[in-house]
Amino acid sequence: MSELREFRVDVPQQAVDDLRERLGRIRWPRELPGEGWHRGVPVGYLRRVVERWKSFDWRLWEARLNEYPQFTTRIDDQTVHFLHVRSPEAEALPLILTHGWPGSVAEFLPVLGPLTDPAAYGGDARDAFHVVAPSVPGHGFSVPLETPEWNHRRIAHAWAELMSRLGYQRYGAQGGDTGSVVSPLLGHVDSEHVVGVHINGGLAFPPIEPGDVEQLNDVERERLAAAERLREVGTGYAELQGTRPQTVAFGLSDSPVGQLAWILEKFWEWTDPARTLPEDAVDLDHLLTDASIYWFTNTSATSANLYYENRVAGEDPARPSGVPTGVAVFPTDPAIRRVSARRHRIVHWSEFTRGGHFAALEAPDLLVDDVRAFFRQVR
Repeated sequence: MSELREFRVDVPQQAVDDLRERLGRIRWPRELPGEGWHRGVPVGYLRRVVERWKSFDWRLWEARLNEYPQFTTRIDDQTVHFLHVRSPEAEALPLILTHGWPGSVAEFLPVLGPLTDPAAYGGDARDAFHVVAPSVPGHGFSVPLETPEWNHRRIAHAWAELMSRLGYQRYGAQGGDTGSVVSPLLGHVDSEHVVGVHINGGLAFPPIEPGDVEQLNDVERERLAAAERLREVGTGYAELQGTRPQTVAFGLSDSPVGQLAWILEKFWEWTDPARTLPEDAVDLDHLLTDASIYWFTNTSATSANLYYENRVAGEDPARPSGVPTGVAVFPTDPAIRRVSARRHRIVHWSEFTRGGHFAALEAPDLLVDDVRAFFRQVR
């Protein structure tokens, strides 16, 4: 069952036609006038995005994905899909990238070239990586989700097996959102082989302890206040996905517009706060590629299940793994160094004023430079 099978994205034309047909017969909800985004995604805005989706060229983006080698394999009774892009540099360091929700491996398209072939992008060949980018089980092309209990720790164990199966005995891990949890856990479960962990895009409220607040600087205080605002008004989706993922999935699986709105709201809320609309921070066609992947793979329920499984499993021990860790803090990230240091052996910390939660899409240049800078210390 350890066989690697070549994979190509090939959505049936019937599914593409069905999406367009559904987008042509939408029953739009009523809304109160003048509320903007306060109650959720505005109808007028979503109408404009749906018009773009109607003419969106899925085959173009499918071809972009298929420019990179992809495979599937069976790990722990689950099909795991992954991109495996080897560097032309023989001494490149293997690096496993982990996406989150509502993301996919498509968000790594802007960084695959610079990471694997830095010399071709004006960088130093010594910073090269062999990149492995799996689809999280139940997301994208790692389907169907065949058993329960696929939580963060189980994913980390699967990634360790995947890297071993690929013959990588010494490698790094990087990730945002889900990846900001799975990557450090990979350092826990496979510390013998993980040389370093780089993370960005965490969303968890910082685990503040008595006495912490008095030591915060002004930037950290504002970061904590923003995290508190998010906890108050921006976590309803997580409560639903963490408690009743199957129920919420009926509307998302049957309505592409419902699925799009569910995803768009997070891109609006988590991208660079200096940008007014999601497409001001992330190319709209790239965003629609992400939404299309969720639609075509029918993964609204199975991706939501990750929230349920982690809620049931509870938090992992806070002890550091001992693996050197680098943190890139972008606007919207609630990270505070002295708090994060309780859970990670931090040897590299960067803070940026541009970008947001989806750093690989919003500020790929900053993310790539920071990943390179961190891993120079541990290669």
